[in-house]
Amino acid sequence: MGFWKNLFSGSYPTSESQSLDHEGYTAFEGSNSSPQTARSPSESNGRIFFSTDRDIDLYELEELCNAVGWSRRPLRKVKKAIQHSFLVVSMWQMRGSRRRLIGFARATSDHAFNATLWDVVVHPDFQGKGLGKALIKYIIKKLRSDDISNITLFADPHVIDFYRNLGFIPDPEGIKGMFWYPD
Repeated sequence: MGFWKNLFSGSYPTSESQSLDHEGYTAFEGSNSSPQTARSPSESNGRIFFSTDRDIDLYELEELCNAVGWSRRPLRKVKKAIQHSFLVVSMWQMRGSRRRLIGFARATSDHAFNATLWDVVVHPDFQGKGLGKALIKYIIKKLRSDDISNITLFADPHVIDFYRNLGFIPDPEGIKGMFWYPD
């Protein structure tokens, strides 16, 4: 569990000899041009890595969203949403030479005070292993490093406890969100 503390406190292992006492994954921080990676000591789970590269295969992202039961969205709009996001984080599994998209999240921001998380998704095969938590903490760490202090999101009722356990508080001042939708 010590690795998770290091991952989000700003201290990162510098070699791949570090192990993680959590579902067999170990993560490593890379530069912005190289992804953060995670390796299973037994290699049975493969390596997991996080990337902030926006060049994502939209069909692969659509497959991920389908796996969790999301409605299909026009790919041109998904591409535009990614291009206009402040931060995009994807999570990948690497087994041998095969790379598989297993998680995704993005944030929009005013570039000063506020950011909102959108499209947080983890493939069902990887849920319940702490990887969703790692994805959220990673995106929060990145936003905080850009001095973003208010981070919001919209959550479906069945995932409220997941976000609450990560420090999000529902409607702290009793203010109700308001929405406008086209007819």
